Amino acid sequence: MDSDVSEPRVVVGLDGSPSSYDALRWAVRYAGLVGGVVEAIAVWELPGMYAWSAPAVDMDMDLDETRQQLQRELTDVLGADAAGSVRTHVVHGNPADVLLRAAQGAEALVVGCRGRGGFARALLGSVSQHVSQHADCPVVIVRPEDR
Repeated sequence: MDSDVSEPRVVVGLDGSPSSYDALRWAVRYAGLVGGVVEAIAVWELPGMYAWSAPAVDMDMDLDETRQQLQRELTDVLGADAAGSVRTHVVHGNPADVLLRAAQGAEALVVGCRGRGGFARALLGSVSQHVSQHADCPVVIVRPEDR
């Protein structure tokens, strides 16, 4: 993921969960304070990838759908003007691994405390827990804002 070396990068993981939207808002505010740029990362995996058999899928269609969904989410969460200033990357792979690679050399990696999966009462999701233990940059885990 190319970036201008002079700009601090704030990497944020988005998965469509309210927690990731809170993380996005936090990342945008923080990037504004440090004069940085936000890189929003959306990760997609093939359904049934780890099963013995998987359904036939069109990888290009899945990628296009993920890109379109990411743009809609950015606009819904930030508004059109702010969404346009966020760099986006859609990557196929394991979410924790993709985020760790994307965050190399970043000012910070920002994730929500829990994603779409998992248990409702869990304090941390598996991705946020994994990246907090393995990232080579500071990790911010954003708890949901009281609404």
